[in-house]
Amino acid sequence: MTASRILIIDDEPDLVWALKHTLMDEGYDVMTAFNGVDGLALAQHHQPDLIVLDIVMPQMDGVQVCLALRRQIDLAAVPILFLSRRNSIEDRIGGLDGGADDYLVKPFDFGELKARIRALLRRVSQNNLANEPEQSVLSYEDLHLDVHTRIANIGSRAVILTPSEFDLLHYFLTHQGEVCSSTRLLQEVFGYPVDLAERGLVRWHIMNLRHKIELDPNNSQYIRTVPRHGYILGGMVETNR
Repeated sequence: MTASRILIIDDEPDLVWALKHTLMDEGYDVMTAFNGVDGLALAQHHQPDLIVLDIVMPQMDGVQVCLALRRQIDLAAVPILFLSRRNSIEDRIGGLDGGADDYLVKPFDFGELKARIRALLRRVSQNNLANEPEQSVLSYEDLHLDVHTRIANIGSRAVILTPSEFDLLHYFLTHQGEVCSSTRLLQEVFGYPVDLAERGLVRWHIMNLRHKIELDPNNSQYIRTVPRHGYILGGMVETNR
């Protein structure tokens, strides 16, 4: 089996060295870049299976790199794990809204980093092996998701989704009427084990998804919050949180 190829883009040489050798010891094929411009060029040329991307860098910051990657058809679905010393909710939302799949704050535990990388790669592998349903478009009321183009349509409005947003919306559309807890979504959509569960990751991705598909993200018509239980596609519930 060919080793998964991981691209590390970070301007801290000592951290890049440590990350590279840690991941090589796990059997990964690792490439490195120390700024966004070089990292983007490497990604375009070598087509990595996963990218570990720092946010604050010279020339192009991580969010700019992420947005550029998501605009390219052959790189749009590559999982991206952001690294940052910034830990505010706004920074995390901004990073995930830029198209990242996960966000890890520096300094971090290398064991947790490796576990998240395994989960992201496993998710991609499962998506590639899964058979799409015979129905090529999944729908709820006037919300439609084309599973081949990965584009959502709300009425006549088309919405481009990040890979994580697509996976979340696909899951809700195939589990209509079910209340899905954050833990369930972390395990079944993101592939994270229970001991790695960070419920905030689900909340941030759902916030970003709501801003794309809802007319009023604070009064959701589609993905609704069931207080103390999780989320449901449609259904009558009290409020969003």
